[in-house]
Amino acid sequence: MPSIFNTIDKIKPAYDAVYKLILLICKLLLVVDIAITSMAVVGRYVSFIPDPAWSEEVVLTCMVYMAVLSAALAIRRNAHIRMTAFDNYLPKKVVTYLDILADIAVFGLAVVMIVVGWKYAAQIGSKGSYISMPSVSKFWMYFPVPLAGIAMVIFEIETMYNHIKELFVKEEGIR
Repeated sequence: MPSIFNTIDKIKPAYDAVYKLILLICKLLLVVDIAITSMAVVGRYVSFIPDPAWSEEVVLTCMVYMAVLSAALAIRRNAHIRMTAFDNYLPKKVVTYLDILADIAVFGLAVVMIVVGWKYAAQIGSKGSYISMPSVSKFWMYFPVPLAGIAMVIFEIETMYNHIKELFVKEEGIR
């Protein structure tokens, strides 16, 4: 059985690359957010710096992308808020089984985010446009939800795998 896990562990660099890519996207969105917000605020008080009408909608859209993508990143780091009050009092295997149950629930949520989020983005989003940018579809406002769902599925598969591996492989230093 451990040889199966050794084989599957070779995929970890791909997960690392996806994680780094999403983290880079979040960092770039933060820089864009800060730059546009700074320009808009300064533009209100300094006459030669423009205060574009589209700044608020673009900043809000970037914030939505950052929020949902960073939530997907938290899955991989196991950084979400969770109930651990009884973990010290329960057997380790029970805690691992409960973690797997939680993983299944989060995986289900991710699938719902993909399906329903795509439906909203394609149907509702394609029918409207940003008020300050009539040529840009509101699809881009709804698209972060299915995008984050895809990232969540990717990282949740890895998390579930790690919990299942924990049941079968005895490693020093786990928990």
